[in-house]
Amino acid sequence: MKKKDVALVLSSGGARGLAHIGAIEELESHGYHINSIAGCSMGALIGGVYAAGKLEEFREWMKTIDKKKMLELTDFSLSLNHLVKGKRIIEAIMEFVPDVAIEDLPIPYCAVATDLKAGREVFFRKGSLFQAIRASISLPFYYEPVQMKEMILIDGGVINPIPLNRVKRQAGDILVGVDVSGHDYKAQWEIQQRLKERQKKDKSLKAHILDMLLPDHLDFNYYTVLSRTSSLMIRQNSILMTKLMKPDMLVDIQMSQYGGFDYDKSEKIISIGRSKTALAISKYEESL
Repeated sequence: MKKKDVALVLSSGGARGLAHIGAIEELESHGYHINSIAGCSMGALIGGVYAAGKLEEFREWMKTIDKKKMLELTDFSLSLNHLVKGKRIIEAIMEFVPDVAIEDLPIPYCAVATDLKAGREVFFRKGSLFQAIRASISLPFYYEPVQMKEMILIDGGVINPIPLNRVKRQAGDILVGVDVSGHDYKAQWEIQQRLKERQKKDKSLKAHILDMLLPDHLDFNYYTVLSRTSSLMIRQNSILMTKLMKPDMLVDIQMSQYGGFDYDKSEKIISIGRSKTALAISKYEESL
């Protein structure tokens, strides 16, 4: 191949978006050069940190995240429309990734959010990098929405979970999308069934008590149904966008073991990103 310039697009997906780090590392290890980047939600965060030249520092910081640190970074709120203010996590990242104007970044960058009032997509190509990231990661019901001018901004994944149409393109570049918006629900269900079978065979008093306290139908409660419904809608939007924009290389990462809040599993999730991207690169290069 003569040209390995990449326009990279990173999807939403919460902690699963840490796989974007592995995807970027794998692309670079194969000689691909990322000329521009766009992202949504966690993809906007990883993309912004990369564009600022601080991806390695971010990865090292993620290694320090455990359940205790996650709790320390969670600034709970008493508001009726969100659980977490979201200032503490941004301030922690800004300690090693200083805020910059998006237009001053070494490569073109775009973050996508959703205006709740107007019901439309909003994208940032200039202004404060961290203001754009904070708006893009505003997970509904969880993070406090960002008020900006006349807008109330929430997670971009609500409308455009993999913004392939928002990345800046150059002649002859390769459009690469990394999509971590999907769950492998079938694999998750099979894992749960194996755990239940193991639990039934366990004759200990602890297992017996857990079996009584945690009935089979507990997996389907108000939270899990709402969460899965939202995930399925986001996934369908991402599938439609990839069909519309037809990226040259699509890294489709559906996870069965890790969810949107598994930030303490960063290295394992990054490893999945690398392995899945290696397969996608091999498939793309063979097609040439």
